[in-house]
Amino acid sequence: MTSDLSTLTSAADRWDGMAKEFHKQEVAYKRDVHGISMGETWTGLSADAANRRFDITLKEFQKAQVEAKAVASLIRDAHTQFTSLRGKLDSARQDAVEAGMKVSDQGLVSFDTQKLSQAEHTAWVHDPDYQDSVRKSVSSWQQLIDQRVKDVGDADKDVQTALRAVVVDGDPLDGTVTGFNGQAQGDIDKYADQKPVHTKTDGWVADGEVKLTGPGVGFSASTDPKYGKEGSVKAYADLFHATAQGTLTNGDWKLAGIADGYGGARATANYGFNNKGVVGKAEASAGLRALIEGRAEYGPYAGVYGRADGFAGAEAGVNVKATKDELTVGAKAFAGAKGGVAGGGEVAGIGFGATAEGWAGPGAEAWWGYKRDDDGEFHLGGKAGASPVLGGSLGFEITVDPDKLSETVGDAADAVGDAVDSVGDGIGSVKDSVTHWF
Repeated sequence: MTSDLSTLTSAADRWDGMAKEFHKQEVAYKRDVHGISMGETWTGLSADAANRRFDITLKEFQKAQVEAKAVASLIRDAHTQFTSLRGKLDSARQDAVEAGMKVSDQGLVSFDTQKLSQAEHTAWVHDPDYQDSVRKSVSSWQQLIDQRVKDVGDADKDVQTALRAVVVDGDPLDGTVTGFNGQAQGDIDKYADQKPVHTKTDGWVADGEVKLTGPGVGFSASTDPKYGKEGSVKAYADLFHATAQGTLTNGDWKLAGIADGYGGARATANYGFNNKGVVGKAEASAGLRALIEGRAEYGPYAGVYGRADGFAGAEAGVNVKATKDELTVGAKAFAGAKGGVAGGGEVAGIGFGATAEGWAGPGAEAWWGYKRDDDGEFHLGGKAGASPVLGGSLGFEITVDPDKLSETVGDAADAVGDAVDSVGDGIGSVKDSVTHWF
């Protein structure tokens, strides 16, 4: 009853202003970033890939405007509803007072005996029928006040539901999962029947994204004679490539999952001989691939993972690499279908995993080596398999994450230090007590 509802209209004005700022950013992004991939000065694989990403971002700027305007409209709708409902509640209270009732600040209705004349007071004390009519009147006015309060509460919940739902990305195929809502609506009634959308459940925070590209074709070739002999060739014909990934985090706990599917044909070849080392690789494949993986981690201390993948088609490749961060060698050739599973665990940054595949079709594969990935994690492993017609492969991998290892050691050292401090404090307390006795 005492809330300043004008702050809602002020907030709505700010949201409209936000939409205008997003429009300015859209214009600038379309001109200075998105437009780069649309001209004739940048072509090839990188330009196509960039253009798809730039399209997603440009659409997000446009959807942000839709969402901001919808939020502004919802807030104005809330202001209108709250103003009307509060007016009805205030009017009901005033009518009750004029009918001889008292209404407390908490909405409790009672009979106002101070306004009674001498005759009415005598009837109130001695006339059972009068007393009964008063009780019925108090009950009737209480029900009206309660209903008016409930109407405000229901409207508040509808506004809450609408504000939670309006920011949910409603298009799972737009390249994002938690992006802006391009289908946002500015009418509370459109969302009133929906259940509240929660981004957190019992402390868990969700995040994720979906990417879908294709079809597309491309070819690129390059050489760089500046720093030794380097060159690469790449050609592709993609039917589709879809990836969905997400995480759930709650304190030190983290659950992560990814699903990936690809269909098409690719061929790559590159070589390098420079101050970084020696690199040579050639690979070609055509067919369908699918992968699904799940991980569960508790801080840097422990984690487990499981993975399943499948392939149907043909592939062949050979590679050798010798640099300061990697030493690997391998070769493979296969035609048919295969499926595999993998699993492993990690404790204090040190992990071990194993893979097993079943093959239907002729082929052979072997590789061994170690490498350091972009995250600074070291991998040591190998894999071997063969199949005249039916067969399979086995592999293993050992990983070391220096950051997790050092963090775990640091936490252990802190724990030991805290324990030593606690013992020292205890000894000091005993000393003080004994000294006090004497």
